[in-house]
Amino acid sequence: MASTIYDIAKKAGVSIATVSRVFNQSTSVSEPTRKKVMAVAEAVGYHPQAYAQGLASKNNNTIMVVVPVISNYFFMEVLGGIQDKLSELGYELNIFNVTADDNLFSQVEHVLKRRWAEGYLFISIHLDDNQWKQLTRFNVPITLVDEHFEGFDSVSVDNVQGAYRATKSLIDLGFRRIAMLSALKSSKPIRDRLSGYKKALEEKNISICEDLIVSGNSLYRDGFTERGGYEAMIKMLSMNDIPEACFCASDIQAVGALKAMKDIGKFIPIIGYDDIELSEYIGLSTIRQPMRDMGFYATQNLIERMKNKDKAISQTIYSPELIHRASTTVNEII
Repeated sequence: MASTIYDIAKKAGVSIATVSRVFNQSTSVSEPTRKKVMAVAEAVGYHPQAYAQGLASKNNNTIMVVVPVISNYFFMEVLGGIQDKLSELGYELNIFNVTADDNLFSQVEHVLKRRWAEGYLFISIHLDDNQWKQLTRFNVPITLVDEHFEGFDSVSVDNVQGAYRATKSLIDLGFRRIAMLSALKSSKPIRDRLSGYKKALEEKNISICEDLIVSGNSLYRDGFTERGGYEAMIKMLSMNDIPEACFCASDIQAVGALKAMKDIGKFIPIIGYDDIELSEYIGLSTIRQPMRDMGFYATQNLIERMKNKDKAISQTIYSPELIHRASTTVNEII
């Protein structure tokens, strides 16, 4: 249960009135007392802003979605699923955009301290286990999407398995010199998909060539962009020994890669990852993530948690689906 002004007063050994004066920045409170109260508030994840704005009510019917990029196709599909669920209910939806940089944890803390919502959905927010553990002190309902930690409800996809299936499908077609069109290697989705790609190659005793793991120069959105895919494919097609086929870390990068192949006039089979709506129309083979379902059921889990904070933690991991289309058909030109 979330801490209140009453809990802070008790732990700090002061009256509720004193805590109120501290939060209202009254000059009648001594500096040592102010520091003591603020230290307790910080330790329990309570922020004065919540008191000042009157947000300490038991239920304010607001859900906040925290995302690193809201213009990404993946996020938009997940958000669609969230809205599908909320349209059945009377909850208000707010979106908070964070930047995926070294201060990500501080940004997430900032959101939770202010108690802007009754429950929070974190989409593709990737922190380490220690940082997730620290966030449990806020005692607010949180559900993770595209990530998992044992202390929170979560809905995610097995990215290692998805990349493995994509790469294995190319091996099964007879290809052995298979490239991976990557993005920023420090990003968690890439780490998992790179692991699946290598696992499929190793299983068939195919040597892993680091030169065949190629990224674009543009790191906007960690490289998950059309431009990133275009630049990476240009590099591949410029190699002395061009790859026989390519696993692409995302569909949106594959869109850029297909444009690069068309511009140069060289084509290799390619498979993407996500199955965004556009993929069907351009004939892109891909690994399907149930993005809309992820948003829908994550929201359902969150609302259940908001109604019953003592319920058992729910962690759903979807198995991605392989979708064959024209882009991996041998000798087919898109």
